[in-house]
Amino acid sequence: MLGAMSETLNDLLARIRACRLCEAHLPRGPRPVVRAAESARLLIVGQAPGTRVHETGIPWNDRSGDRLREWLGLEPAAFYDECRIAIVPTGLCYPGRAPGGGDLPPRPECTPAWFAPLRAHLPAVRLTLLVGSHAQAAQLGARRRATMTDTVRAWRDYLPDLLPLPHPSWRTTAWERKNPWFAAELLPEVRRLVHALVAPVGRDA
Repeated sequence: MLGAMSETLNDLLARIRACRLCEAHLPRGPRPVVRAAESARLLIVGQAPGTRVHETGIPWNDRSGDRLREWLGLEPAAFYDECRIAIVPTGLCYPGRAPGGGDLPPRPECTPAWFAPLRAHLPAVRLTLLVGSHAQAAQLGARRRATMTDTVRAWRDYLPDLLPLPHPSWRTTAWERKNPWFAAELLPEVRRLVHALVAPVGRDA
């Protein structure tokens, strides 16, 4: 117990990146993708890496990431500054393709094994963004609403610690058209909260 309590964040990250818990279920093998520093004030909990993220090891290094950065009003330099922003997927490795198309859900082993120890090493985090229904299910549990839309629409109920967002895939463009309150009400508040925690590049946080 003493050894676990004295483990540094770097030691924990090394153990996470060496994780092989669900190796037998991963078609491209394990490559856990996570970024964190004890000084991070914003935590982004996504779903699971896609193929491009798996190949590069860089989280949100795809079109969904471009869209998420647009939603947050952040340039890549600020988004990838792990001293300011920690990025932890619900499933740390690419889970493979679903038979009907799209990616499989995040593997269920990751969050129980790694999230609580990781979160304990992030004392400066003031806001956690829950991006997508899988992240919301893992972190909200019974507090989640009946649908992703209902959960995101109720975003005020989860503040000041948590804020749910839809997954920024191309499929969300039609969802946004059906839910104009997202761009009109939620996105300005998301940007305000994020920018209050993540100072622009060249300024102190």
